[in-house]
Amino acid sequence: MILPESFKFITSTLSWTLRAGCLAHLIHENVYEFTETRGESMLPTLQNQYDYVHALKKYKFGRNLTIGDCIVAMKPSDPNHRICKRITGMPGDIILVDPSSSSNLTNTEKQSIINDGYNKFIKIPEGHVWCTGDNLCHSLDSRSYGVLPMGLITGKIIAANSMNIGIKGLCDFRWINNTFVDE
Repeated sequence: MILPESFKFITSTLSWTLRAGCLAHLIHENVYEFTETRGESMLPTLQNQYDYVHALKKYKFGRNLTIGDCIVAMKPSDPNHRICKRITGMPGDIILVDPSSSSNLTNTEKQSIINDGYNKFIKIPEGHVWCTGDNLCHSLDSRSYGVLPMGLITGKIIAANSMNIGIKGLCDFRWINNTFVDE
Protein backbone atom coordinates (compact mmCIF):
# COMPACT_ATOMS: atom_id res chain seq x y z
CA MET A 1 0.00 0.00 0.00
CA ILE A 2 1.39 3.36 -1.03
CA LEU A 3 0.70 6.27 1.31
CA PRO A 4 -0.13 9.69 -0.12
CA GLU A 5 2.57 12.35 0.20
CA SER A 6 0.38 14.55 2.42
CA PHE A 7 0.00 11.69 4.94
CA LYS A 8 3.78 11.10 4.96
CA PHE A 9 4.34 14.82 5.54
CA ILE A 10 1.87 14.92 8.44
CA THR A 11 3.32 11.82 10.15
CA SER A 12 6.87 13.10 9.66
CA THR A 13 5.93 16.51 11.11
CA LEU A 14 4.18 14.92 14.09
CA SER A 15 7.15 12.63 14.69
CA TRP A 16 9.65 15.51 14.71
CA THR A 17 7.34 17.64 16.87
CA LEU A 18 7.10 14.85 19.42
CA ARG A 19 10.88 14.39 19.41
CA ALA A 20 11.48 18.13 19.86
CA GLY A 21 8.95 18.19 22.71
CA CYS A 22 10.66 15.26 24.44
CA LEU A 23 14.07 16.92 24.03
CA ALA A 24 12.74 20.21 25.45
CA HIS A 25 11.24 18.33 28.41
CA LEU A 26 14.53 16.51 29.09
CA ILE A 27 16.48 19.77 28.98
CA HIS A 28 13.94 21.53 31.23
CA GLU A 29 14.00 18.71 33.80
CA ASN A 30 17.72 17.90 33.81
CA VAL A 31 19.82 20.74 32.38
CA TYR A 32 18.32 24.25 32.39
CA GLU A 33 15.15 26.10 33.33
CA PHE A 34 13.99 29.61 32.42
CA THR A 35 11.03 30.44 34.64
CA GLU A 36 9.05 33.40 35.94
CA THR A 37 9.18 34.48 39.58
CA ARG A 38 6.63 36.47 41.53
CA GLY A 39 6.51 37.90 45.02
CA GLU A 40 8.41 40.28 47.23
CA SER A 41 10.42 37.72 49.18
CA MET A 42 13.64 38.11 47.16
CA LEU A 43 13.70 41.90 46.77
CA PRO A 44 16.09 43.52 45.86
CA THR A 45 17.80 40.50 44.23
CA LEU A 46 14.70 39.62 42.17
CA GLN A 47 11.84 41.92 41.23
CA ASN A 48 8.39 41.17 42.63
CA GLN A 49 7.00 40.55 39.13
CA TYR A 50 8.13 40.14 35.51
CA ASP A 51 11.47 38.63 36.54
CA TYR A 52 12.57 35.41 34.85
CA VAL A 53 15.38 33.37 36.34
CA HIS A 54 17.92 31.08 34.71
CA ALA A 55 18.37 27.94 36.83
CA LEU A 56 20.94 25.21 36.26
CA LYS A 57 19.75 21.70 37.05
CA LYS A 58 23.20 20.27 37.80
CA TYR A 59 22.55 21.52 41.35
CA LYS A 60 19.29 19.56 41.58
CA PHE A 61 18.72 17.82 44.93
CA GLY A 62 21.24 20.18 46.57
CA ARG A 63 24.32 18.89 44.76
CA ASN A 64 27.37 21.17 45.19
CA LEU A 65 25.38 24.05 46.70
CA THR A 66 26.87 26.34 49.33
CA ILE A 67 25.53 28.83 51.81
CA GLY A 68 24.45 32.00 49.99
CA ASP A 69 23.35 30.32 46.75
CA CYS A 70 19.91 31.25 45.38
CA ILE A 71 17.79 28.23 44.52
CA VAL A 72 14.52 27.19 42.94
CA ALA A 73 12.69 24.50 44.92
CA MET A 74 9.29 22.93 45.30
CA LYS A 75 7.35 24.50 48.15
CA PRO A 76 7.30 22.01 51.06
CA SER A 77 3.67 22.74 51.92
CA ASP A 78 2.49 22.69 48.27
CA PRO A 79 4.57 20.74 45.71
CA ASN A 80 2.65 22.36 42.83
CA HIS A 81 4.27 25.73 43.62
CA ARG A 82 7.89 26.79 43.29
CA ILE A 83 9.90 29.00 45.61
CA CYS A 84 13.02 31.07 45.00
CA LYS A 85 15.11 31.51 48.15
CA ARG A 86 18.69 31.93 49.35
CA ILE A 87 20.38 29.15 51.32
CA THR A 88 21.31 30.59 54.72
CA GLY A 89 22.13 27.34 56.49
CA MET A 90 23.69 24.02 55.47
CA PRO A 91 23.44 20.57 57.10
CA GLY A 92 25.03 20.61 60.54
CA ASP A 93 24.76 24.41 60.96
CA ILE A 94 23.07 25.80 64.05
CA ILE A 95 20.47 28.43 63.14
CA LEU A 96 18.54 31.01 65.15
CA VAL A 97 15.00 30.35 63.91
CA ASP A 98 13.78 33.97 63.79
CA PRO A 99 16.00 36.56 65.42
CA SER A 100 13.53 39.39 64.73
CA SER A 101 10.57 37.74 66.46
CA SER A 102 11.76 38.52 69.98
CA SER A 103 13.70 41.72 69.32
CA ASN A 104 12.83 44.68 71.52
CA LEU A 105 13.62 46.88 68.51
CA THR A 106 10.67 45.57 66.49
CA ASN A 107 8.31 44.34 69.24
CA THR A 108 6.92 45.53 72.51
CA GLU A 109 8.18 43.76 75.61
CA LYS A 110 4.93 41.74 75.81
CA GLN A 111 5.26 40.64 72.13
CA SER A 112 8.87 39.64 72.74
CA ILE A 113 7.77 37.34 75.57
CA ILE A 114 4.97 35.84 73.44
CA ASN A 115 7.34 35.26 70.50
CA ASP A 116 10.06 33.70 72.63
CA GLY A 117 9.24 30.29 71.15
CA TYR A 118 10.84 31.53 67.94
CA ASN A 119 13.92 32.69 69.81
CA LYS A 120 15.45 29.24 69.66
CA PHE A 121 18.30 27.52 67.92
CA ILE A 122 18.04 24.38 65.84
CA LYS A 123 20.64 22.18 64.19
CA ILE A 124 19.95 21.58 60.51
CA PRO A 125 19.76 17.82 59.91
CA GLU A 126 21.65 16.03 57.15
CA GLY A 127 19.94 16.24 53.76
CA HIS A 128 18.28 19.58 54.57
CA VAL A 129 19.03 23.30 54.21
CA TRP A 130 17.71 26.49 55.78
CA CYS A 131 16.36 28.97 53.21
CA THR A 132 15.22 32.55 53.61
CA GLY A 133 14.19 35.30 51.27
CA ASP A 134 16.40 38.37 50.94
CA ASN A 135 13.42 40.51 51.99
CA LEU A 136 12.85 38.92 55.41
CA CYS A 137 9.80 41.07 56.24
CA HIS A 138 7.86 39.66 53.26
CA SER A 139 9.16 36.13 52.98
CA LEU A 140 7.48 32.82 53.71
CA ASP A 141 10.52 30.62 54.18
CA SER A 142 12.23 28.18 56.55
CA ARG A 143 11.22 30.38 59.48
CA SER A 144 7.65 29.33 58.68
CA TYR A 145 7.86 25.82 57.21
CA GLY A 146 11.14 24.62 58.77
CA VAL A 147 14.14 23.04 57.13
CA LEU A 148 13.91 22.37 53.40
CA PRO A 149 14.73 18.82 52.24
CA MET A 150 17.43 18.94 49.56
CA GLY A 151 15.30 16.56 47.49
CA LEU A 152 12.92 19.47 46.80
CA ILE A 153 15.65 21.66 45.26
CA THR A 154 15.25 21.78 41.48
CA GLY A 155 18.13 24.08 40.54
CA LYS A 156 20.46 26.97 41.33
CA ILE A 157 19.61 30.45 40.09
CA ILE A 158 22.55 31.88 38.18
CA ALA A 159 20.98 34.88 36.41
CA ALA A 160 17.75 36.82 35.85
CA ASN A 161 16.05 38.90 33.19
CA SER A 162 13.50 41.64 33.84
CA MET A 163 10.74 41.28 31.28
CA ASN A 164 8.64 44.25 32.41
CA ILE A 165 9.50 45.97 29.12
CA GLY A 166 8.54 43.00 26.97
CA ILE A 167 10.97 41.13 24.74
CA LYS A 168 13.51 43.96 25.17
CA GLY A 169 13.90 42.54 28.69
CA LEU A 170 16.13 39.82 27.28
CA CYS A 171 18.78 42.54 27.08
CA ASP A 172 18.31 43.27 30.80
CA PHE A 173 20.38 40.25 31.83
CA ARG A 174 22.03 40.21 35.25
CA TRP A 175 24.05 37.60 37.13
CA ILE A 176 22.82 36.49 40.55
CA ASN A 177 25.78 36.37 42.89
CA ASN A 178 26.36 34.49 46.10
CA THR A 179 26.45 37.29 48.66
CA PHE A 180 27.82 35.10 51.45
CA VAL A 181 31.11 34.22 49.75
CA ASP A 182 34.23 36.05 50.88
CA GLU A 183 36.10 37.37 47.87
